[in-house]
Amino acid sequence: MSLKSGNEVHKMEDYLVKALAHNGFVRAYAVQATNTVAEAQRRHDTWHTSSAALGRTLVGGLLLGATVKGDDKLTIRIQGDGPAKGIVVDANGKGEVKGYIQNPHLSLPLNEVGKIDVRGAVGTQGMFSVTKDLGLKEPFSGQTPIVSGEIAEDFTYYLAISEQIPSAVGLSVLVNTDDSIKTAGGFMIQIMPGADEETITQIEEQLKKTPRISTLLDEGLTPEEILKGLLGTEELNILEKLPVQFKCDCSKEKFGEAIIALGADEIQAMIDEDHGAEAVCSFCNNKYEYSEDELTALKEEALGGN
Repeated sequence: MSLKSGNEVHKMEDYLVKALAHNGFVRAYAVQATNTVAEAQRRHDTWHTSSAALGRTLVGGLLLGATVKGDDKLTIRIQGDGPAKGIVVDANGKGEVKGYIQNPHLSLPLNEVGKIDVRGAVGTQGMFSVTKDLGLKEPFSGQTPIVSGEIAEDFTYYLAISEQIPSAVGLSVLVNTDDSIKTAGGFMIQIMPGADEETITQIEEQLKKTPRISTLLDEGLTPEEILKGLLGTEELNILEKLPVQFKCDCSKEKFGEAIIALGADEIQAMIDEDHGAEAVCSFCNNKYEYSEDELTALKEEALGGN
């Protein structure tokens, strides 16, 4: 038995597994993402209901990100009618994810089955959208109505309707009493054209009796072992193991470019009124300070660009 405090980082490294099973007719992904979600929780100081809602969306982002090539990116937006307001998550094909929830300080009572009330936070009316930047002229964008608010079912519905892929998605986050993350992870199983009914039925039966993935991770199971259990087979063709992490690409330079884009008059107002500026990244909460001198230099760039 390990006696570790809730805030201690999980021992198992975060990684995602891509695999094929059942003669290639089933594509399967599973991810251990405890440290990734814990990093988001610390950066945004999310309370337990917000932690679960944002955490599930981050895990879903990692799973969807695993379906695109390395530098390709996607953005998931969940805009429901609940008190969480909006959730935005960016992910790429390299196992990097970042995100935020508009209301980080939600601690709702547990739902009727004693679980964190993510549906109560997200709401049951609204839109679930995914925008993919695949390096083409136009990004691919698809959106579906929120069907559950529990998030995993909303991913499943989106994949079935917008991408026409029959899928099963499980997203799970266990939160400690001090709001830190105990475990987080998820899976995505996709049925390819040509799969026989027997295989589909077998997987459906396995899914019904599988505990929540965060419970399995908490018991020490690896993503590979979880997939074998979910798919009811030892015959797993592992295609890739990919390290995953919370990573934001913001910088003082990027925010500087955004300030330049505001124009010289707006920058002068910052100098006159505030004698400086502070920019805060929505995704990671990093703060960047700009002195009067730095703003003056940015104003010169703005004038030069006119």
